[in-house]
Amino acid sequence: MDYEFFHALLTQRRQTLADSMMEKKELMEQWYNSRLSDDSDVVAAALYETKVANIVELQKAEIDDIDYALTKIKNKTYGICEMCDDEIDIERLKFKPHAKYCIDCREHVEKTQILEQKLKTSKNNKE
Repeated sequence: MDYEFFHALLTQRRQTLADSMMEKKELMEQWYNSRLSDDSDVVAAALYETKVANIVELQKAEIDDIDYALTKIKNKTYGICEMCDDEIDIERLKFKPHAKYCIDCREHVEKTQILEQKLKTSKNNKE
């Protein structure tokens, strides 16, 4: 496993996300400091703020995953599926370097999540 390559890839992605989050924070501060002239400006600002907050939340989650992957590199456990302990395919790691699961296990996790969501929705509809 080429730990240096993946360390660089993860570090670069982390910096890109951190820069993006900072830009969004600065943009939101500009919105707050500007004088909104009418109700439509206030509504547009609120909608934009919600959208930006959702994006930042996703970026923060990805940074957390990247930090976890960097820790795994340090511990020499990077690239091992957390479900089956098999090696994660190199091409998958190149595409998603903070992947925790091999393709087979990821598909299993996704199917389980979909099933759980359907059961939850079905249960909520019955209530």
